[in-house]
Amino acid sequence: MNKRGMLDLYISLLPRLMPAEKLNMLQVFECEDDLLLQTREDMEHFLGRKINNFWDINEVRAQAERIETVHKNRSINWVSWSNAAYPPLLREMYDPPAVIYYRGCLPDPDKSLLGMVGTRRPSPEAANQAYTLSYGAGRAGLSVVSGLALGIDAMSHRGNLAGGVPGYAVLGSGVDEIYPSSNRPVAKRILDSGGALLSEYPPGTPPSKWNFPARNRIIAALSRGVIIVEAPKKSGALITAAFALEQGKDLWVASSGLQERQYGSLHDKMGTINLAVDGAEVIYTVGDILEKWNIEFTDNMDTADRAVWDSTGMELSASMADFLEINI
Repeated sequence: MNKRGMLDLYISLLPRLMPAEKLNMLQVFECEDDLLLQTREDMEHFLGRKINNFWDINEVRAQAERIETVHKNRSINWVSWSNAAYPPLLREMYDPPAVIYYRGCLPDPDKSLLGMVGTRRPSPEAANQAYTLSYGAGRAGLSVVSGLALGIDAMSHRGNLAGGVPGYAVLGSGVDEIYPSSNRPVAKRILDSGGALLSEYPPGTPPSKWNFPARNRIIAALSRGVIIVEAPKKSGALITAAFALEQGKDLWVASSGLQERQYGSLHDKMGTINLAVDGAEVIYTVGDILEKWNIEFTDNMDTADRAVWDSTGMELSASMADFLEINI
């Protein structure tokens, strides 16, 4: 074991600390004793604030040892911010996780990832386009990163895996707690593809509604650009969009996210409509992304798909203009 030992894991498990505070500790402390010998007064002086309900360091150490046991028995790995293997794009975040847990293989830092997210209850046209876009991305060698949720996330993972590239999913639970359980086959396929399941939460952490907004910042950070396929006005996908903009990533909405629904109404797409009104570029096919990123690739399916979506361009414009009461 190196000089740091399990210091980084201990720091990541300390309760009631902000990510930035943990990051500061990772940079200042150099070995386990730097932390283990700290008193409450020492830590309050270091943090510059009071700490309520000071943690039991022996309990933190016991939790870290349990994680190490899981790491060995269940092929769950972890990498800390201080390690060179830590995904470089995550380092650029304002509040990167002190530790990332993962199953599988971390993304190749030299290859761009495409973020794709959206509603858990998509329209048929949006579900189809999510699959088509992610499949085309896979055929072009682009891996998709999403959240393994129902709906758009699941369709994005499935299409991308069918395209023949490694898949990546960021979870709002431990990487051994697949949620929803119906997506366990997709999770297995992601691992079989040579991709990874990633999380900032320790193994055994159950899914929590508070975890999902936080994990969205990691999806955005790992991505070169993010597509919001379809989203209502109140949607977690819009949180991902906000993080993408904050982090300076490309942000697009899929054309199906603006299209009159076969079932339901445009109100179910107000999130993506508002993003488009605010200036987000509309994506019809994966070719639009490849052109934007200067990736040369010819694929028969993409050509056919482009013809279909281009033919609906005026219909989409008219539908959106009518909803917004704009004359075109």
